[in-house]
Order: sequence, then C-alpha cells, then structure tokens
Amino acid sequence: MQTLNIKSHRLGNEYPKPHFFILNKGNNSGKPLTAPCPNCFVIQFDNEEEKEQVYWLLFGLWRSKAFHQFLRGSVIPFVNLKDVKDCIREGFQKATESPEQFKKSVTTLRSLEQMESQYKQNLLLIEEAKRIVFYRYILKR
Repeated sequence: MQTLNIKSHRLGNEYPKPHFFILNKGNNSGKPLTAPCPNCFVIQFDNEEEKEQVYWLLFGLWRSKAFHQFLRGSVIPFVNLKDVKDCIREGFQKATESPEQFKKSVTTLRSLEQMESQYKQNLLLIEEAKRIVFYRYILKR
C-alpha cells in the first residue's frame, strides 16, 4: 500500500480521485462515511479497488471500537489525524498478513450490514402498519 492520503475535509472541496470520509469527532470517531460532514477527514486513492479495501478495513476497525483508545477531549471526544493513520496502517498490516481471512471477514461484515439494513426497513414498515391500523380505527367512528 502506498502512503495514506488523508487530510482534513473543508466544506465545498471536491475530490476527483476515489475517496471517502472519516468522522473525527464524537463517540463514532473513525466511522467511514460516503458523504462529507463538518467534522471529518477525507482519504483519497488511486483506484476504486484500494478504496473499497481500506473502506471495509476502516469499517471493521470502527465496529470493533479500535479508535476508542485514541479518543481525546473532555466534552466532545475526537481523534487526531496521526492516530487515524497509525490505526489504519496497523490494521492494513494485519490484513495483508492473512488476506484470505480478511476477505472472509469483509464478506461476513457486508452480509451483516445488509441484514441490518433489511431489519431496519422491516421495523419502519411495521411502525407504518401500526400507525395505519390505529388511523383506520379512529376514522371509522
């Protein structure tokens, strides 16, 4: 892997290369994002394949709370750029030691994310059905 091209995101900037964003403030620091927010870093890549690999590595690190040890600040916790880079490098090094295990973990993580999304959608539909049932009850009177 080449050097990480991570910078602080500035509102209004556009990035021509494949990229994603990394939340840097709050208890969800380290979370990869597809859309920018005011408190995030941007990481750029030369190709889409490398972007996907690092995105899922970062997603796994965030889910496993790997960034919690780097949180600083008493009111609003945050992570700094150096700590994010170090964490990604360490995670990438471990991923390259056993690439098959990493691919398997990414596949499982994607599957679980898809299932979670489906469950959330089902819960929204159930809430809507409850609302409609009661709404119909009230209108019949």
